[in-house]
Amino acid sequence: MDDAVDRSILAAISRDGRATLAQLSDAVGLSVSAVQSRLRRLETRGVITGYRAVLDPEQVGAPLSAFIEITPLDPAQPDDAPDRLQHLSAIEACHSIAGDASYMLFVRVATPRDLEELVRDIRLAANVNTRTTVVLQTYYEHRPIVTVTQG
Repeated sequence: MDDAVDRSILAAISRDGRATLAQLSDAVGLSVSAVQSRLRRLETRGVITGYRAVLDPEQVGAPLSAFIEITPLDPAQPDDAPDRLQHLSAIEACHSIAGDASYMLFVRVATPRDLEELVRDIRLAANVNTRTTVVLQTYYEHRPIVTVTQG
């Protein structure tokens, strides 16, 4: 991304996905129609892949977060854990990782008992060992990906 104006637009909407065209226009110093045209181009190119609401996990009944590392019980088994686990809605993210484990899952549930049941379901569905780390407190997440470079 070489265009400073596009980077500014991306930085602004990654901080506030509900920013209006007028607000973006003021932030980057372009007309509303120019900002709208650039946004459409960024969407068409796949730079912007969507817009979403960020929910408060406690308010929606999922205050307990955890990271779960998974490792196949049999190293020769097919590497299809993401497909086998996709039906478990408590899994918010699944990352392929380097290291001893194969994947790192980020999950949100209501209670410790729900976490225990989810870990059991993960083990059964994907035929894996698990290692769970419970999140005590989150200081920040969903930080903007794009930053405007000063130059």
